Order: sequence, then structure tokens, then C-alpha cells
Amino acid sequence: MDQRISIITIGANDLAAMKKFYSEKFGWKIEAQAKDIVFFKLNGLLLGIYGREDLAKFQGKSPQPEGFRPYSLSYMVNSEQEVNTLYQEFLSKDIKIISTPGSPSFGGYYFLAEDIEGNVWEVALNPFMKLDMQGNVLSHQNIDNL
Repeated sequence: MDQRISIITIGANDLAAMKKFYSEKFGWKIEAQAKDIVFFKLNGLLLGIYGREDLAKFQGKSPQPEGFRPYSLSYMVNSEQEVNTLYQEFLSKDIKIISTPGSPSFGGYYFLAEDIEGNVWEVALNPFMKLDMQGNVLSHQNIDNL
């Protein structure tokens, strides 16, 4: 099996509202959609948004109560300025900010925000990560010394 991800799917409580958030607030273009799912093409993979109950049923599980989601979605950039620019853009669009831009102890620069259903997005400059011109991750340096 190749080391890659083809689709990340979020189970949404309100599919229509989430579709509107990603298309209007983030400004993303819809790649494909049906009545119960929408796909946004990212750099080399798709983000799928599917009804939470439908996703749970598909997985053979019952929907969990809202709260902490044990995952985050990351958007990596090449400079602190890009982080600051996106932070200001998110503020202007009333996107919920969890943390203001700052530097963690190990280096880099980031802020955290949420979509309208509490899915956490990290917007970050990671000094150990190399990106190509399209924002695809090319490599990650060894960090076992941190």
C-alpha cells in the first residue's frame, strides 16, 4: 500500500451549512457533489463532507456526541507573513479563532481556527517541512532531537 491519503471525510451535523462555510468562507470550489456529500479538491487529495449520521451508518457505528474531535486538519504555508495574512482573512470572515498566531517552543508559527461544526484547522509555518510551489508536502526533517 502506498503512503498517501486520497480523501479526508468530515461527518457534518449540517451538510448544507458546512458546504456553504467551505465554499464561501474559505473560498474553495466544489469538485463534485450529490444530495448527501460534497467534495473539494485539495492539493493531491479530496476533502469530503458527508452527513454525520450517514457517515456513522456507513461505518457501522452510532453517531458520537459533539465535543473533542481526535483529529485536526492542517494547512501549511512557507512564511510567517502567510500565516498572518490568513489570520487576518479569517478574522474578516468571522471564522472562529481558537488561538492567535504564535510560535511553539519547538519552532514555527501558527494559529488555530474552527469551521462551523468545531473541526479544528491549523494554519502553520513548520520549519521542518518543505513544501512545493502548490503547497504539497515534499519532506519533513528528522525531529527526534526535539
